[in-house]
Amino acid sequence: MESTMKEMRDGASVLDMDPNSTVGGGVEDVYGEDRATEDQLVTPWTISVASGYSLLRDPHHNKGLAFTEKERDAHYFRGLLPPVVLNQQLQEKKFMNSIRQYQVPLQKYMALMELQERNERLFYKLLIDNVEELLPVVYTPTVGEACQKYGSIFRRPQGLYISLKEKGKILEVLKNWPERSIQVIVVTDGERILGLGDLGCQGMGIPVGKLSLYAALGGVRPSACLPVTIDVGTNNEKLLKDEFYIGLRQRRATGEEYAELLQEFMSAVKQNYGEKVLIQFEDFANHNAFELLAKYGTTHLVFNDDIQGTAAVVLAGIVSALKLIGGTLAEHTFLFLGAGEAGTGIAELIALEMSKQVKAPLEETRKKIWLVDSKGLIVSSRKDSLQHFKKPWAHEHEPVHSLLDAVKAIKPTVLIGSSGVGRTFTKEIIEAMASFNEKPLILALSNPTSQSECTAEEAYTWSEGRAIFASGSPFDPFEYNGKVFVPGQSNNAYIFPGLGLGLVISGAIRVHDDMLLAASEALAKQVTEEIYEKGLIYPPLSNIRKISASIAANVAGKAYELGLATRLPRPQNLVKYAESCMYTPIYRSYR
Repeated sequence: MESTMKEMRDGASVLDMDPNSTVGGGVEDVYGEDRATEDQLVTPWTISVASGYSLLRDPHHNKGLAFTEKERDAHYFRGLLPPVVLNQQLQEKKFMNSIRQYQVPLQKYMALMELQERNERLFYKLLIDNVEELLPVVYTPTVGEACQKYGSIFRRPQGLYISLKEKGKILEVLKNWPERSIQVIVVTDGERILGLGDLGCQGMGIPVGKLSLYAALGGVRPSACLPVTIDVGTNNEKLLKDEFYIGLRQRRATGEEYAELLQEFMSAVKQNYGEKVLIQFEDFANHNAFELLAKYGTTHLVFNDDIQGTAAVVLAGIVSALKLIGGTLAEHTFLFLGAGEAGTGIAELIALEMSKQVKAPLEETRKKIWLVDSKGLIVSSRKDSLQHFKKPWAHEHEPVHSLLDAVKAIKPTVLIGSSGVGRTFTKEIIEAMASFNEKPLILALSNPTSQSECTAEEAYTWSEGRAIFASGSPFDPFEYNGKVFVPGQSNNAYIFPGLGLGLVISGAIRVHDDMLLAASEALAKQVTEEIYEKGLIYPPLSNIRKISASIAANVAGKAYELGLATRLPRPQNLVKYAESCMYTPIYRSYR
């Protein structure tokens, strides 16, 4: 991946930088969010010490009915709350009982967002303790519907909206955000939201959802997270005609106007928050995603989850799947449907890992990987008409126009879907994969569920129960011939929260491909024999905090090894250090 970016940067690497441009140092735990400060008394500061009605309206500090008798006296709550005192566990039980009454996922989403705006710690406690149940609600697939209807369900701002109207004033806009110690920013321009296309300003649901997971699953402090939507217009005619649309009513700005706005944003972020703030690009269209990653990879701490996060989680799944399907990575042949951000990003990371394992040039290991786009198999005869990020995958082969014909010609052992187009892995394709593989590995990665290349039921049925299957969005367990199959989920939430935490705790100033490989390696190691026996290639999400701490430690270790870490000295035990830095939503006691 770095090699592709270096070509776009005229040979520059993320390791080429001025060592004097960075400084070490931590960030003060203002709200008492980290595990290390759990037992300390907290003063509920807002502008002054919050008390009474204002404290009940502050989501950072509000505990609802969990305020003790002593706190109710000290902070002037008498009469403002009913007399009962409930502990956090009972509050959690009460809210989960309530949310389970909703039949429509969007209603659950709205109820959770309202809770987050009212009582932040209880929201994260719910999400951490019920991650497998609530993850599909706060993120894919429900967040896709939330973005489509964001104009109608919008209640109050949850992040920063930076539009063309703010050009020349972006630094002032950043200073309007109430928090000063920002560690992670997730930014989108809304042009390619999941598999749903251009949702413009309504794409804000994605940065909000991603940062909720950074905090809940990775332990990054909520106060240090900033969701941002860059609004340059939309080409979605339906939104432009929608009276409730909340964004700019104009067609998308492109070219120089677009580039200048992004440049101003990136410069303002570094000026306002410093060198070590992680900027995650999210759901940008292909033509911008690769250019932004290449342009800012050597000057900022940037990460693209669609390209790099997806690649890392899929590589981890493939590496762990080798124990089920046999062979080494280099002995397998890979065929992708989809040659955009996700497809080429995954392919490059697989080739990079293969290159390291067999000590072969990257150009050589790429030849084990084939990609199909909307025009058919990517082959050398098409090279002149290909976009730059597809050219490394143009191998010598006669033209092939359909995926089925490509499967028959290439005979892959691993079939990966990243096309964003649903039901493209047909019965004939799965049957063909099963005809020359004892255990075909089928990864249908496109989100949301409606865009998945095939369902778990289809993969298991058409392969006669022999397929090893994982998908981007969750599917229910499926029974075939008396055996219950539990489909795995190749969810980016396995990787990006732990990766982000690792970058934060090490004070990293750049993201290197070796850090992505380190994250993949840590995730693959979390798959136990008991998990393999169920046919799964990913660990249960219920262990995600432990998994994230391991990933963070691996990533931080690689940052120190590469000389990209600034938080010195290096902690002796990085796993314990990562755990001590993780946000915990346990209520604090107030003075």
